[in-house]
Amino acid sequence: MSAVATLVPLEEYLSPMYHPDRDYVDGVLEERNLGEILHGDCQGSVGAFFRIHRRSWGVWAAPEVRLQVRPGRFRIPDLVVTLGDRPQGRYLVNAPFLCIEILSPEDRMSRIETRIDEYLEMGVPYVWLLDPESKRGWVYTRDGRTESQDGVMRTANPELAMPLSEAFLD
Repeated sequence: MSAVATLVPLEEYLSPMYHPDRDYVDGVLEERNLGEILHGDCQGSVGAFFRIHRRSWGVWAAPEVRLQVRPGRFRIPDLVVTLGDRPQGRYLVNAPFLCIEILSPEDRMSRIETRIDEYLEMGVPYVWLLDPESKRGWVYTRDGRTESQDGVMRTANPELAMPLSEAFLD
């Protein structure tokens, strides 16, 4: 017997009282893999790194902020980075400068790549994918995917650089 998805009204999903927070895909809630030590450690480390540099880089960063990638579809990246001050409103409707996803052991690449494609399609210039188990990182742009070969994750315009060692603390 196949599982039947329950449709959730958008207003209910966007309610501040709605828990647990999940991705919202055309009325259907999708699980997010998180809650494991390596994932949380990486997310906390990357968030702290951007917090430390926020003033000198002129960025705002936060974990698990709802992002409307298109009408009827919300994703919750592990971290988002916007240029300038903290955005207004309850969730992001404009493309952030950078979305960061952190792999969990249960993640399937097909689901992660769907998320990344949606970020890029909405206009996010950079998406970083970090793997705490292998301690590797990839940068996605509209031009494709590149693995960090020198141990540094980068963006351009503005240039932001984060050593992978900051994400994968021992």
